Amino acid sequence: MSKINWKIRAKNPTFWVQLVVSTCIAVLGYMGLEVKDLTSWQIVGDAFVKAIQTPYVWIIAGVIWYNALIDPTSTGITDSSRALNYTEPNGIKY
Repeated sequence: MSKINWKIRAKNPTFWVQLVVSTCIAVLGYMGLEVKDLTSWQIVGDAFVKAIQTPYVWIIAGVIWYNALIDPTSTGITDSSRALNYTEPNGIKY
């Protein structure tokens, strides 16, 4: 099993922004929509429902989430030994 410092990932806003924005862009692209097409909550809701009902969107989301998990400084889907010891995201002080 891969070792990932999930507590630190959850505290890092960049991680969440990366997941949300890239997933939204993928869904919009799949559906042929642009942000300017989302003019009502009904359209947004319909797009969301159609997206979660489409296996291809789940596959794209899985690839996006996988890419967000990879620590490029280590092998595979494992955080580096240094990152595993973090108690706060590196460089972010709360």
